[in-house]
Amino acid sequence: MSVTTNGLVTKLKKFAVPAVGASALLLAGAFFVNQRVAHAAGIVASAPMDESSVSSLVALDNAVEAVAARVTPAVVNVSVTSRGHGEDGDAEDGSEGGPEGRPQRGPQGGPGTEINPQDLPPGFQQFFFGPGGQQGRGGRGMQGMNPPAQLEHGIGSGVIVSPDGYIVTNGHVIDGATQMKVTLNDRRVFTAKLVGVDKLNDIAVIKIDAHDLPTVAWGDSTKLHPGQTVLAFGSPFGYFQFSVTRGIVSAIDRPNPYSDDPRKPGDFIQTDAAINPGNSGGPLVNARGELVGIDTFIISNSGSFAGAGFAIPSQIVKSSADAIIKDGTVHHGYLGISMNDVTPDNASFFNLSDATGAIVSQVTPDSPAGHAGLKQGDVLREINGKKIVNGGAIQVLVSETAPGNTIELGILRNGKPDTIKVTVGEFNAAKKDVAENAGPGKAQGGKIGVAVNDVTPDVRQQLRLPEEVKGAAVEDVRPGSPAEDAGLAPGDVILEVNRKPVESAQSFVGEVRSAPAGKDILLLVWAHGGASYRVVHPEAGKDSGM
Repeated sequence: MSVTTNGLVTKLKKFAVPAVGASALLLAGAFFVNQRVAHAAGIVASAPMDESSVSSLVALDNAVEAVAARVTPAVVNVSVTSRGHGEDGDAEDGSEGGPEGRPQRGPQGGPGTEINPQDLPPGFQQFFFGPGGQQGRGGRGMQGMNPPAQLEHGIGSGVIVSPDGYIVTNGHVIDGATQMKVTLNDRRVFTAKLVGVDKLNDIAVIKIDAHDLPTVAWGDSTKLHPGQTVLAFGSPFGYFQFSVTRGIVSAIDRPNPYSDDPRKPGDFIQTDAAINPGNSGGPLVNARGELVGIDTFIISNSGSFAGAGFAIPSQIVKSSADAIIKDGTVHHGYLGISMNDVTPDNASFFNLSDATGAIVSQVTPDSPAGHAGLKQGDVLREINGKKIVNGGAIQVLVSETAPGNTIELGILRNGKPDTIKVTVGEFNAAKKDVAENAGPGKAQGGKIGVAVNDVTPDVRQQLRLPEEVKGAAVEDVRPGSPAEDAGLAPGDVILEVNRKPVESAQSFVGEVRSAPAGKDILLLVWAHGGASYRVVHPEAGKDSGM
């Protein structure tokens, strides 16, 4: 006999006993052994448990059943037919820079997704092809190939948010759809039409021609705390429609480590409620049955649930859905900056007493932030008088601010408080520069384990660096070095050392060597089209050589 689990076959060998007498003896022996084990462990037979001993568990069951019964009628199955993509689409740029990446869409098996499985970490590829690993179930062609367009079919989930048929799901669920069918919990099937998509936040609204439908009330995701009970609904693997799983909020304000752009907002809810391919677009609800998130991706080495599922917070979802229902589109705010979170490691370099806020690592020329006078190295502490904990919070607030509105930023500049008013611009997805590989020629900074070279015209062209980027280009990073630990890689450009500009490879080496022994070093690094601060912990006793 064999049992198949996640594509792996585990053999269970039969244990054969030739005679009935032997079987009876075996059973008697097993009973005797089990009794001895039970007594040795202090386990003795007891009378059936009375109601009071299980009342807490029964009350929990009743509460979960009540929430599931309330929410399930508003959950839908979304079946999509789409044309296979012949070539990659354009990348979407993000509205604000942030401490970590934010996804446009997660690796959560949705039909017609624009993510190329070849670009994902090992084990993620199967997540795009559904059960059985067959292409055409929510996947694209292999990278570098342009096969003829073909019909693809995929399954996702959604949630009804108004009685007249508006449904919220993920953008990647319906991407490229030529036909959408929605199955309700009562098994009625409707053809759906697309109302609009917020590509930045991976939210879509579709509509069916129906009335007096059950809905889920909006909840407030800003009031979520780790440890709270949540339930996830959807159609895992496309086959198990209207499933519900229970878990807790594992964390809030989470990034997506596999985001395709570090400037996209996110602040995802992390949960251990089981989410699998096909759950994309399904609701995550709190203990009151209120919609607090939309399930969107998981982190897994196998492609199936591994205890870390992620949902888009309702704070973001509701804003996007309301705008789409009203106008058919979403207009996102834009400042034109990249940021790093303030951390215990970098706080001292900016004269900060606590690790809250975000450090401006880059200001885009001719952007709203640039026109308002925001500078590299400014520390953002407040927006409109509200304290800011990290860069993710700024991303969300700015992204949800209507273009043309003015916001007031409370900042620290060289340790001194100041206020800057910025008129928010409209997000533009067309700007993106990518740094690639570094060129030849080097100087060495052995303290941190990195080799650099001058940014010559050839290097600038090879790395596609904007004219304003000046510094020392990283040619090599020693494995296991402080530089590698800080995330430096060939092709990065070091702009500053301890907040002092770097003009050349030799000036970089000089600044590193002059840094106090035993002290951390703050680098401003240009990588992947944006600048960010990195704290490096130098190796003791090294000041030259690799």
